[in-house]
Amino acid sequence: MDESVQIDEHDANELRAGEMLREARKAEGLDIAQVAAETRIPQRHLVAIESSDYGKLPSRTYAVGFSRSYARLLGLDETVVLARLREELAEGAGEGQQRHDKFEPGDPARVPSRGLVWFSMLAAVLLIAGAFTFYRTYFSPAITPPPLTADAVAPAGPVAQQPTGAATAQPVANGPVVFTSLMDGTWVKFYDGDGKRLYEAQMAKGQSYTIPTDAKDPKVWTGRPYALEITVGGQQVPKLSEDDVVVKDISVTPQALLAREQAAPDTQAAATAPNIPQSAQGAN
Repeated sequence: MDESVQIDEHDANELRAGEMLREARKAEGLDIAQVAAETRIPQRHLVAIESSDYGKLPSRTYAVGFSRSYARLLGLDETVVLARLREELAEGAGEGQQRHDKFEPGDPARVPSRGLVWFSMLAAVLLIAGAFTFYRTYFSPAITPPPLTADAVAPAGPVAQQPTGAATAQPVANGPVVFTSLMDGTWVKFYDGDGKRLYEAQMAKGQSYTIPTDAKDPKVWTGRPYALEITVGGQQVPKLSEDDVVVKDISVTPQALLAREQAAPDTQAAATAPNIPQSAQGAN
């Protein structure tokens, strides 16, 4: 679905915008739940768009914005879809919409997520708490720290050094691969190298799935890679991505996941290795 799909001119004249999207979705083998997970558009709004019942949408703005995101996901030519949609709205198909609203969002899926809103609120609280602490420390002379006691004074003598080079647990190369959802509504699909579906669901928070050990070249497809915790042989490995992107056809064998984990340290070590002149190497 990376390349734009051209719509036949005859079909564009005969089909409504919602019908174009519905037929393209069925051709891709997707259901409404999958599209909702990928675009973050409520299923009831997708159903309203496919049935050309635009009166069930909040406004004309949402009809255009949601249809654009839907077309992009399916790889359709969004200019054709939106042109047909605007014709329908002008003809009265979207009766009851707020026609005075001229703003059309480029992509409703890009609105800030709930997690980002909570993070911003937490940051604001921490900032206020830090400012209050600064004021009490530097502008309130009556408030002083308690005097040190004999028990609070650090004992004299050398400080014991922590042992270095201790062995740390490493993931087992042939251990089981387990994916655990860190939030509700995480859509994910696992399939083997032949395209056979192994597991597909909208996982709840804390729900896990173990890749079958006999699966042939298992792969994953999800729109929330940052919401999936991965372990190999009981040991945690890096996520597929920390960004809000769609990942598809990513190998999830133990070897592939461990190779992704080892790539980052090796790259960092090469970047920070000292540059030893060749004359000095010859002296050794």
